[in-house]
Amino acid sequence: MERLCDYLRVLTMLDRKGQQTASSEEIGSWAGVKASQVRKDLSYFGEFGRRGLGYDVEQLRAHIRDILGVQRQRPTIVVGVGNLGSALACYPGFESHGFQIVALFDNDPRRIGYKVSGMKIHSMLDLVPVVREHRAEIALLTVPEQAAQEVAEKVVAAGIRAIVNFAPVLLSLPPEVNLRNVDLARELETLCFYLPPKE
Repeated sequence: MERLCDYLRVLTMLDRKGQQTASSEEIGSWAGVKASQVRKDLSYFGEFGRRGLGYDVEQLRAHIRDILGVQRQRPTIVVGVGNLGSALACYPGFESHGFQIVALFDNDPRRIGYKVSGMKIHSMLDLVPVVREHRAEIALLTVPEQAAQEVAEKVVAAGIRAIVNFAPVLLSLPPEVNLRNVDLARELETLCFYLPPKE
């Protein structure tokens, strides 16, 4: 699935450049995998390309969007509207990828009622009715580490079944909840490993 996301980004870039066809070699080169891996991954979902002609960029992009389930807008909430939460709420790129930020939540009385990117920040007490009203499917969790587990449980209780957790803590949630952890410090640590040591 992660490689399909990479292929989608490559195809989106090529489509914006006006390129009509792409070979598995070209897609693989941009995605950082071998051409044979691209062909193998795509073969799980059907026949998309023609030998010697490659893939139709627009059609393959549409197929992958359909496979990933991003062919329609997915109502998404942000829980925790500090610096990171505010930045995510204001990010214009989500909608073009199929994600629409529909509501913001925080438990800080100083933030509740204020607007970010034209949306009012709701109290956590309003979580259930607002999630139901917007039929929200995904939550972006940008709360402090010590509050993450409790907040995640409330989000799940409100009916959300997909969470992207930005707090640097591992959450324990029911198996039916799809959870992705994004630890920015960990990513930086990984980069440091590949940097040459200073003399």
